[in-house]
Amino acid sequence: MTLEWLANVIDWPTVLALAPALIMGAFVQSTVGFGINVVAAPFVLLVAPDLMPGALVLNGFVLPLIQWRGGLHDVAWEPLRWNLGARVLATPVGVWLVLALDARAIGLVLAALILVTVAASVRRVTIRATRGNALVTGALSGLTGTSAAVGGPFSALLFQHEPPDRLRDTLAVSFLLGSLISVIGLVPAGELTWADLVASLVWSPFVWIGYAVSGPARRRLDAARLRVLVLAFCVVAALVLIGRALLT
Repeated sequence: MTLEWLANVIDWPTVLALAPALIMGAFVQSTVGFGINVVAAPFVLLVAPDLMPGALVLNGFVLPLIQWRGGLHDVAWEPLRWNLGARVLATPVGVWLVLALDARAIGLVLAALILVTVAASVRRVTIRATRGNALVTGALSGLTGTSAAVGGPFSALLFQHEPPDRLRDTLAVSFLLGSLISVIGLVPAGELTWADLVASLVWSPFVWIGYAVSGPARRRLDAARLRVLVLAFCVVAALVLIGRALLT
């Protein structure tokens, strides 16, 4: 790999322009437990659709690995095993969706996922971490995490009633292993490229910045107000995706 190759493998101005979306997404996930790709994926799809879903799937390793450094001691392993098992089985269908759908269709899928996530957050849907719910949410994560790089909301709904430390640790393991499952599915299909890898590496420091500023910010920001702003932001992003899909 030469410097010339590195200079041309990605559109550097575009990838760097997306850095604020990764910072904001990492901040949100570090604060509420999930959300990095819910926040970042609409921007990536609008500005650099060729990097979807590969670059964001690879980027999904970064924040869980950062959190792993602090120790993951309280993981709800029993429902997580069933959840991940269902995700493995559903991932090939997610890969098929990547191959079958164009950017417009993926945008509509992504917008629908975001709106469902917001609606579930507002209504506080009661879902317990039972074996059946773990299987259903795992299958949905496999479909959407592979095709649109957004599988976290379903895992977050499954474990939402766990104590805060267990919720954070369980989701970190879920996102790490879920990203690995998606990568294993995407590689044979040729849907992971050098551009995806380089873009994810370029974004990694910005993910760390979002994580680093989340701690002090959580102590200064009102949690309820922050939640409302995040949900409103996600709705706007989803509407932009829908508008773009309908107008193109």
